[in-house]
Amino acid sequence: MTGAKHPNSSLSMSPQPHQGQPIIREVACKSVLNRSAISDYSLNCYVGCEHACAYCYARYMQRFHPHEEAWGDFVDVKVNAVEVLEKQLRRAAPGDVFISSACDGWQPLERRWQLTRACCRLLLEHGFRVNALTKNALILRDLDLFVGRDAQISVTVTSLDEGLRRLWEPAGSTVEQRFDVLRQAHEAGIETGIMFGPLLPFLSDSLDSILALFARAADAHVNVIWVDALNPRPNVWEAVQALLQAQFPDLVERYRRVLFSPVVRAAYVKGLNERVRAAAARLHLSDRLAGCA
Repeated sequence: MTGAKHPNSSLSMSPQPHQGQPIIREVACKSVLNRSAISDYSLNCYVGCEHACAYCYARYMQRFHPHEEAWGDFVDVKVNAVEVLEKQLRRAAPGDVFISSACDGWQPLERRWQLTRACCRLLLEHGFRVNALTKNALILRDLDLFVGRDAQISVTVTSLDEGLRRLWEPAGSTVEQRFDVLRQAHEAGIETGIMFGPLLPFLSDSLDSILALFARAADAHVNVIWVDALNPRPNVWEAVQALLQAQFPDLVERYRRVLFSPVVRAAYVKGLNERVRAAAARLHLSDRLAGCA
């Protein structure tokens, strides 16, 4: 498994995983600040995401919020999120809040609704730490909230190849816009992080690709780096398979084995972790590597 970049990765930009504008619905929520296994709390002002990433793990949410539309073709807006959070903060003990654990809090419609911004302001005013992770440069709008506060701004990058980004994350910000988020946040004195994941098997997971990713992380002066492998979460394979069949048909069976063959997957993850650690060591970033695949 060499992880070599596919020769057509920058050439074909279609089809997109979804077509047209997503259907937006206004909904009411009973809670918005919830206990989390990956942080003290998580907060999501939206169900669904316009970014429509082919590998999005949040598809599992359709088990609890059924929709006829495909993932990426709808977003439920929790219109009372700010009022609900205000009530929850009367009793919730301060802690770390991950925004957003499922659906990007800075997806394009946040520009209109500004629910994530309002919730971040409340959390910071009540002594909570905000850990923001996004694929959208819209978060730069909110730098004023984070400067001088207990907060960290992180972005997700799966590849430096803009062609791959357009295929796998059609409505996310460009690769360079995401690194600009890190640059501006760092210059403002805000802690920063980067999530390299999921690294795309045989497209963005070679040692050379990982070295290039880590070099950009070093240039951006990030405080922490996470790396994740593509995982066979519920309903993910269908979207990934459709993209591969359209763009990289020779990789369909290789992906299937990496995701679903226990022996192949164990070997793949072991090799990926070795490449990640080697890249981190070579670029003197081992102390910033918080998690491997």
